[in-house]
Amino acid sequence: MKTTHRRWLASLLVPLLTAGCGGGSDSAAEPLQQASPSHESAQAVSARLTTPWTAAAQQAAVPLPEYPRPQLTRADWLNLNGTWSYNGGSAAPNADSPPATAPAFPANPEQIKVPYPVESFLSGIQRMNDRNLWYKRTFTVPAGWSGKRVKLNFGAVDRKATVYVNGQQVGQHSGGYDAFSFDITPYLRSGSNDLVVGAFDPTTGDDMLGKQTLNPGGIFYTPSSGIWQTVWLEPVATPHITRLDMTPDLPNSRLRIIVRGSGLAGQAIEAVASSGGAQVGVAAGSADVEFSVPVPNAHLWSPDDPFLYDLKLRVRSNGVVVDEVGSYFGMRSIAVGTVDGVPRPLLNGRFVFQYGPLDQGFWPDGLYTAPTDDALKSDLQAIKDLGLNMVRKHIKVEPQRWFYWADKLGLLVWQDMPHAWDAESSAAVRAKVEAEDREIVDEHRSSPAVVTWVIFNESWGDFDMVRMANQFKAWDPSRLTDTHSGINFAPGDQGTGDLIDNHDYPGPSAPAWQPNRISVLGEFGGNGLRVDGHMWNPASTCCYTLYPDAATLTNVYLEQVNGLRELAVSRGLSAAVYTEISDVEDELNGFLTYDRQVRKMDFARLKTAHQALIGGEPYLRRGTSYSFRTVTPGVTNRYLRHADSLGVTEVVDANSSELLKKDTSWKVVNGLADSSCLSFESVNQPGQFLRHQNFRLRIDPSDGSALFQADATFCPRKALDGGTGLSLESKNLPGHYVRHANAQVWLNPLQDTAGYRADASWAPATGWWRSSVLIGANTLHSLRVLTPGYDNRYLRHQNALAYTEVVTAASDATLKADASWRMVPGLADASCYSFESRNFPGEYLRHSNSRVRRDPLQDSALYRADATFCAQGTADGSAGTRFAASNYPNRYLRHYAAEVWIADGQGGSSWNTSGSFDADTKWAVENAWAP
Repeated sequence: MKTTHRRWLASLLVPLLTAGCGGGSDSAAEPLQQASPSHESAQAVSARLTTPWTAAAQQAAVPLPEYPRPQLTRADWLNLNGTWSYNGGSAAPNADSPPATAPAFPANPEQIKVPYPVESFLSGIQRMNDRNLWYKRTFTVPAGWSGKRVKLNFGAVDRKATVYVNGQQVGQHSGGYDAFSFDITPYLRSGSNDLVVGAFDPTTGDDMLGKQTLNPGGIFYTPSSGIWQTVWLEPVATPHITRLDMTPDLPNSRLRIIVRGSGLAGQAIEAVASSGGAQVGVAAGSADVEFSVPVPNAHLWSPDDPFLYDLKLRVRSNGVVVDEVGSYFGMRSIAVGTVDGVPRPLLNGRFVFQYGPLDQGFWPDGLYTAPTDDALKSDLQAIKDLGLNMVRKHIKVEPQRWFYWADKLGLLVWQDMPHAWDAESSAAVRAKVEAEDREIVDEHRSSPAVVTWVIFNESWGDFDMVRMANQFKAWDPSRLTDTHSGINFAPGDQGTGDLIDNHDYPGPSAPAWQPNRISVLGEFGGNGLRVDGHMWNPASTCCYTLYPDAATLTNVYLEQVNGLRELAVSRGLSAAVYTEISDVEDELNGFLTYDRQVRKMDFARLKTAHQALIGGEPYLRRGTSYSFRTVTPGVTNRYLRHADSLGVTEVVDANSSELLKKDTSWKVVNGLADSSCLSFESVNQPGQFLRHQNFRLRIDPSDGSALFQADATFCPRKALDGGTGLSLESKNLPGHYVRHANAQVWLNPLQDTAGYRADASWAPATGWWRSSVLIGANTLHSLRVLTPGYDNRYLRHQNALAYTEVVTAASDATLKADASWRMVPGLADASCYSFESRNFPGEYLRHSNSRVRRDPLQDSALYRADATFCAQGTADGSAGTRFAASNYPNRYLRHYAAEVWIADGQGGSSWNTSGSFDADTKWAVENAWAP
């Protein structure tokens, strides 16, 4: 049952998370200063960790000088970033119930550098839990703005802001993740003007707060209170534009626009799209009514080619231009479509596997606020340098310039909604969150990079999932929705949203897709590496699996990427998110260290692997069983089969016979003539391989000849039909591909026709018979270890747990019986196996919390799945059999220190290390010691 008081999770559970992750409050780590009743005006703070941009940020008279709103620009503006007076803490005026007029400041107030959060080093304060935060500065309106209205703009203030100009209260705003503005013209005076901003931020669960907590540690981090984005002034006419809602419409070669603004009723609006200074399209319209700009022969936006058009909007009053703004847009579409029978995300009508990191947007010097614009860009550039095409912005919303760089560099963005813990129990908080969600959608709906709204993460502040999914679609039907990222957390999949999203650490795995719902892995990985001198907390060992060195970390990660490639073709996985782009405070699982100074893996090797994944280069796991489905339109339910030794295709479904399922299942092994290619061994005719002879495909036993080996070797290529599957090119007849025609399977030379390309394309899937190694059903066997030096040990049970022990002819009867198992059809899947104890009939080997044990049969789906193992060949073709857990197919029976576990070799525990993993997961299936 879900708790109804999750607002306490950040404050109560974080110490537990911290303890499990190696600590976040160790004395070796310098804590932030806590709030006190009064502060000295002279400040001296020290940086806990600096980035390459820290010095530039410190030296800048005006931090972050760039125009902050790239999709709605004006030529005239005044940046108010820089040094302000600051008064904060419990002795400061109550900012939650602020006074009607601006409060007085101390005679010698502290100085803060805006827009860095008060908790950050770059702010100059570096203090937590002030709650009441008061800022003050003066400004002078430029003389050239005479006759204009003056707008005061805030990128974001966390979380409740009250604004005063010349002592008078101008207005208030609640919500820490969206921009807001006030027309301050009536409050201005000639010469110097006083500006005071009060912010109240208790960092509590009754409003959006993301991963901020007053008890940082583990997977929760230091808060960012008060002003954390740029503050600026700009002159506008009485009728002026405040927002552009832009939606590309590819089928009709146009950009749909709705112009929002103030005083625009009855005003004429002109929109001009251009490229490189040349006009592309022009249109006229009115405010709050959709109109369209033609974009003929549109140059489409994509990660490979992030092309952006320029846009000018002009407001005319009686023919005179009174307001003009600049903008940009990208022409792209995103939708769910079916490719080779599997629902996929289609970018511009084409499936592209989406892969990128979780990006939490924290900085050791600026916390929520990147030290400079170059720094803000740098993480996105690093993602591009890694050959990735997507980023999931996690539980935070960035300044608009971050979205500009995503648009400009070409990255697909999954945008999370920050959560409020109390939304689960409070209708008022739910209403507040929903209103703030709408503001976030409206503010960023015109970014071509944003393709998915992630509404809820795991079980964090979720509510009304079905209704909220529908609400987001109503707000923005042009994008995908991920209603619940992490359906393996309560309340589970609610059957709504475009994505079915699972979390798996370390993973990878893939949830089962559903019609019109895409299978994605919303979080996985979390591979960690400590890098001394570059850690926020030198004592941390946090999150989730630590590796001893960069080389090991790189190798483990690359194997995970190969796993994604395999899942993309066998399980229909369409996207994945790796945790994460950089370390964050205690977390040590980034591609980069938290200070962005060190690359923690071999980026060149990673880029090559990422390009193979995203580019659709096929990957099949050696030793594993696959079935190959035809994808020719109208013939998409047939599978490659052997019948009377010849290659044919036949319809197969869940109700098909055991013989047919076995005939259509193939053990993939290293190519007999070239280990970089593949050969396909019949599952139910071991030692017989698919080969071509006189251009017909057939199975024959290997005669060991070079000719046979070449005839039986095929190289996987990207599917000739452009789909997500593969095509198989002959090793010794280049340019010839395995093709079906009239239910027969042939090797034919390439023909440049749609029909040939479809007939020569195949969709691999997990084999209809999941075991690629057949063992006699209901027969007794013993399993011998094959690790050199331990190959006289056998799998046995003792005190209900699984171990290995030396067994010989001289061993006693009990040991021999303990080491004997009846191999029965899998309790959860008859194409796999379950191990029934020889001397405890009705009790089976199962895994529980990764440990393998013997338990009596239980009438539950979980028990049956835990007690089912699929027999597979070895990855390198060597002797032995591997047993994969049916419900965790990337985890295998492994012995370690005489104990038996299911393991994937990705670390985290001593029994799951990569060292000797391959050898430790191989078993010889022999006659039972106790027949």
